[in-house]
Amino acid sequence: MAVSANRLELLQIADAVAREKSIDKEIVMSAMADAIEKAARSRYGMETNVHAEVNPKTGDINLKRLLEVVEQVDDHTTQISLELARDKEPTAELGDYISEPLPPMDFGRIAAQSAKQVIVQKVRDAERERQFEEFKDRSGEIVNGSVKRVEYGNVIVDLGRGEAIIRRDETIPRENFRYGDRVRAYLYDVRREQRGPQIFLSRTHPAFMSKLFAMEVPEIYDGIIEIKSVARDPGSRAKIAVISNDSSIDPVGACVGMRGSRVQAVVGELQGEKIDIIPWSPDPASFIVNALQPAEVAKVVLDEEAERIDVVVPDDQLSLAIGRRGQNVRLASQLTGWDIDIMTELEESERRQQEFETSTNVFTEALNVDEMVAQLLASEGFSNVEEVAFVEALEIASIEGFDDETADELQARAREHLERIESELDEERKKLGVADDLQQINGLTTPMLVTLGKGDIKTLDDFAGCAADDLIGWNERKDGETTRFPGILDSFNIPRADADQMVMDARIKAGWVTEEELAAANEVEEDVEEIIEQEPEKKPGRIF
Repeated sequence: MAVSANRLELLQIADAVAREKSIDKEIVMSAMADAIEKAARSRYGMETNVHAEVNPKTGDINLKRLLEVVEQVDDHTTQISLELARDKEPTAELGDYISEPLPPMDFGRIAAQSAKQVIVQKVRDAERERQFEEFKDRSGEIVNGSVKRVEYGNVIVDLGRGEAIIRRDETIPRENFRYGDRVRAYLYDVRREQRGPQIFLSRTHPAFMSKLFAMEVPEIYDGIIEIKSVARDPGSRAKIAVISNDSSIDPVGACVGMRGSRVQAVVGELQGEKIDIIPWSPDPASFIVNALQPAEVAKVVLDEEAERIDVVVPDDQLSLAIGRRGQNVRLASQLTGWDIDIMTELEESERRQQEFETSTNVFTEALNVDEMVAQLLASEGFSNVEEVAFVEALEIASIEGFDDETADELQARAREHLERIESELDEERKKLGVADDLQQINGLTTPMLVTLGKGDIKTLDDFAGCAADDLIGWNERKDGETTRFPGILDSFNIPRADADQMVMDARIKAGWVTEEELAAANEVEEDVEEIIEQEPEKKPGRIF
């Protein structure tokens, strides 16, 4: 059978649209069928159940009316009785559909316009779905495109088979783009939104720098050198920590390249951003000292539980260690994940003197001893009464001028003082109305119970309803600055794992969950973590 001109044109249009939009031709043909159905309903009645078929080889259009087989007909336009249906189709059963051919129709102007809208919408939806499927698994890659337009500081980038956006806060400061400029950026998110998939790019993301180094340094691409962490102040300065898995290769030298060629290629892409390449170390103290380069460090004091470190520098190195507007210490903190407190040798000496005086006063009052004895305890490193009460008596007796009898007497006074304080705090707990059953939670001390009571947490259910963050606080990092939100028990420096365990103990004792249910949940979590660990890591691909 010969194909008429208008049918041939229909197939050609479908083929052209499919190629132009990079979508399946069947989707376009389906959209055309839907459009024809809508136009046919406007002719034969909107209540009519019209089904259209477009032959993909000839372009012929077949229109049918579908009637549902029912026992009692309520609507003759959409239903047919079982008796009449069996006259047409002997095997018809209730719930089946009988099709009746409809005569061909000519599209009017309004029907044609309506059909066009349906086709355009369907094709647009298919194009969006294709775009989402293409880019959804490309998060973490560097992509190249050209600037299509700039709107209120946001840069719209044409990626060839889709559009992406670099939001204003994801562009490097003082970076200007014009129509047609080539741009390279890091794809960090793809989302489905009402107006279609949104592809988000960034030129300020720390991973952007990591990927650029992987492109410039073959040793990083091959896995010989590993980038452990990156901290950036976009457009100004950055620090990158690297380690070599081959002892014969210097990680810093490899990243710098011959006469700085490799690092300069990255600097050029990042608009002159200065980059400090730091050798990574598993020892936090050594790593932090390296991260504070070019400043020289005299001494460090770590608090591993709080992930905080006090860094002592010579007086003439203070401004260098802190950096302009705190930039150097802020980047070092981001790079290492530790809170860093910078002080001079003079400030550190004054602080130690203050701590010494405070400890001396505490011992003088609590132990009822003269100032000399208190100073001897403080100078030996004792900082509170608990340490005196519960250390081995030999440690106190070994202090010059002390003997076994003196050690026993000091420990007896210390324990008596602690018992008195404990009794006073327990009375305060009862006045606040804190329930006795909270004392059964392992790790909760009487001072903690008093603090909880002041925070209006007085029963087992109150405590079981808390999260670890409510107890010990949390940190939020934004724009390179860390903000601390204190918890109710923030002053007690409780490790997060202990806080989690306390809350779980409370929930078990309160009957919210059983130990068996908790064990089963932990097993599932461990299985998920094991599956994640077994996933092969994706190596960064080279882009030319």
